[in-house]
Amino acid sequence: MTQEQLNAYTLKQEQLCRSADKIPQELYNEYQVNRGLRDLDGNGVLTGLTNISKIVASKEVNGKKVPCDGELWYRGYRVKNLIKDLGYDELGYEKIAYLLMMGKLPDDTELSEFKYILGENRKLPVSFTRDVIMKAPSNDIMNSITKSILTLASYDDDVHDTSVANTIKQSIHLVAIYPLLAVYAYHAYNHYVNDGSMYIHQPDPNLSTAENLLMLMRPDRSYTPVEAKVLDAALILHMEHGGGNNSTFTTRVVTSSGSDTYSTIAAAMSSLKGPRHGGANIKVMEMMENIRENIKDFNDKEEIEAYLSKILEKQAFDKKGLIYGIGHAVYSLSDPRERVFKEYVVRLAEAKGRQEDLKLYENIEEIAPVLICKKRKIYKGVSPNVDFYSGFVYDMLGIPIELYTAIFAIARIVGWCSHRIEELICMDKIIRPSYMSVMEELE
Repeated sequence: MTQEQLNAYTLKQEQLCRSADKIPQELYNEYQVNRGLRDLDGNGVLTGLTNISKIVASKEVNGKKVPCDGELWYRGYRVKNLIKDLGYDELGYEKIAYLLMMGKLPDDTELSEFKYILGENRKLPVSFTRDVIMKAPSNDIMNSITKSILTLASYDDDVHDTSVANTIKQSIHLVAIYPLLAVYAYHAYNHYVNDGSMYIHQPDPNLSTAENLLMLMRPDRSYTPVEAKVLDAALILHMEHGGGNNSTFTTRVVTSSGSDTYSTIAAAMSSLKGPRHGGANIKVMEMMENIRENIKDFNDKEEIEAYLSKILEKQAFDKKGLIYGIGHAVYSLSDPRERVFKEYVVRLAEAKGRQEDLKLYENIEEIAPVLICKKRKIYKGVSPNVDFYSGFVYDMLGIPIELYTAIFAIARIVGWCSHRIEELICMDKIIRPSYMSVMEELE
C-alpha cells in the first residue's frame, strides 16, 4: 500500500468516526456533565485535596463570589514573598524545590545537603547521551525528554518500588537531570538536523539549576548574574500551580493506578507539551513576531489597538481570534506570577538593551485586556498571564524556541514529584471518574 492509498483510506474512515463518535451538546446539558471537569462558570470540579499549593482568584464579599487579584501559595507561603525574601542576587530554585517536595523550608544545613545531593545526582548513566539522546533526534524536545525518561527506567533496579522513600530518591534524580535531558536533546537536534555545532558540557555540581542550564546551553559556558537570577525566578514561578492543572492531574491519575515514577512523569510530559497547556508561550512569541511585522510604531497605541482588533476579529495572525498570553482559565484581575515576573523582565530588558521590545509588550498588556472585555463582553476581568512575558525572557536569554516548553518542564517536574509523593501517602484508590453511555442499543 502506498502512502497516498493509506491517506485516502484514513480520510474515509475519519468520516465514519466523526459520525459514530459525535455526541449532541444538549445531552451534556441534560445529564449535567461538567465538560473538562469544569462547571458552567468555568470553575474546576473538586476532585481532591492537597497541602502543596493554593490558587486564589476570587473572594467572598457579602455572600457573593467576587474576583480579586490572583494569589499563588506554596506550602503556606505566598510565592511573591518567597521570591522577595531571596534577596537581589540569591538563587532559590533549590530552596523552593525542597519546600514543595518535603513540605518545609530548609534550614541552612538541610539546604546545603539537598544541593549537594542534587549535584551528585546530576549525572546520566555511562554512554546514555550517545546511545539514547543522540539517537533519532527531533525538534520536539519534549518527546526526546520523554523517551529518555522511559529509557532511564531500565537503568533503575528499583523501578517498580513505589514506596515513598524510593519515590523521593527517584524524584531527586529526575529533578537533577532534567536540564541535561533537555539541553543535550536540543544540541543533538541542532547538530544532526540543522547541521550546527554540537557541544556537550558536563554539569557543575557546585552551580545552581539555573546556572547549569545556562552554562550547558552556551558554547563558552558563560552567563551573567542577572541572567541566572531571571531564569531562576522563571523556574520558581513555573514550578507548581495547584493540583488541578492538566499535567499535575495526569500525574495524580497515573500515580493512583500504582504505576512507577518514570511512567508517571512521562505521562505528565505528554500532557504538558500540548499547546493548550505548556506550549502557550510559543504562541505568544509567534503572535508578537507577527505584530512586529505589521505595526510601524511600537509607541502608537491607536495602531496597536487597531491590529489587535483584527486579531480578535479573526482577520490577522492565525485567525483564531485569540490574543495569546492575555487571559487565564483561573485568574481574572491578575496572574500573581506575571505580577512578580514583570520586575525581572524589566531588569533583563534593560541589561540586554531591549527596551523598545519591552514597550511593545507593555502597550499590548495595557490595551488587550480592555479590548477583549469590550469585544467579548467579559465582565469578570482579563489580565496578562505568566506566558505573556516568559517567551520574551527566554528570547533575551538566547534560549532556542524548541526549548521553551522544556524549560517549563524543568520547573514543573518539582510540582509533579511533590504531587506524586502526596498521592502515594494520602490515597489508596485508583482515580476513576464516571462516563455515561448514550449509545443507541441496536439489538
